[in-house]
Amino acid sequence: MSARSYPTTPDGRYIVVRGRLWRTSNPALEPKVRRRLVQELMEARRAVGAARRKADHHAEKAAHEAVDRAKVALGERGPVWWDDGAPDLNRHMARTGPYAQWHASLPEGER
Repeated sequence: MSARSYPTTPDGRYIVVRGRLWRTSNPALEPKVRRRLVQELMEARRAVGAARRKADHHAEKAAHEAVDRAKVALGERGPVWWDDGAPDLNRHMARTGPYAQWHASLPEGER
């Protein structure tokens, strides 16, 4: 499986996936902390899959909660990690709002 690179907004706050903004993790996290949190996130995502395969709804709920905790700790959900008062545009379309001009300048295949 190869990693795919997604366009990142000029301010580094979001990546664009199929035209939608998704918040990036907090760049101020220490590398060791980031690695641990990403490992926890991946373990939780694997647990979601395992619970689904077993049709274990309680385990799946717990795994989804673990995914959410890791994503909040990474800064991808919950309070924003920037402090300039800019709104959170997570899940908004990149072609609208403050990133519209930047998004339009991307090559067709990257939008």
